[in-house]
Amino acid sequence: MDLEVVFQLVLALVLGAAIGLERERKKKKAGFQTYSLVSLGGCLFAIVALNSFILLAGSAGVRFDPSRIVMAVATGIGFIGAGVIIFHQDRVEGTTTAAGLWCAAAIGIAVGIKFYLAACVASVLVLIVFAFFGFLERKIFEK
Repeated sequence: MDLEVVFQLVLALVLGAAIGLERERKKKKAGFQTYSLVSLGGCLFAIVALNSFILLAGSAGVRFDPSRIVMAVATGIGFIGAGVIIFHQDRVEGTTTAAGLWCAAAIGIAVGIKFYLAACVASVLVLIVFAFFGFLERKIFEK
């Protein structure tokens, strides 16, 4: 296995874990393990897609579009996200978690296609949203 692939998998795991730790701190059901696995899985799918494309490019009679694998990951995360959204009494819960999982998958994909800076910046931005936007939302929109 190529060392860069190992680096990519570890980086995706670490970025997902950082987001997951913040969710654990807030006692959310999807936390450290879930976000780590979603980011890691997104990365692995992207690595497989990209490397399969490179391997098969130019082969006679082979048509391969790696973006389809990325779209499949986004769709799969949509199903996971739908599973965490619930309607409880008069409010909907879990939409932020679903959106966070969607972002974690995108971060993993970014790492898998070697967009390291974008993945790191996106992780920081997700952490800012989770850590500070909820606080601002409560302060601004408190009833």
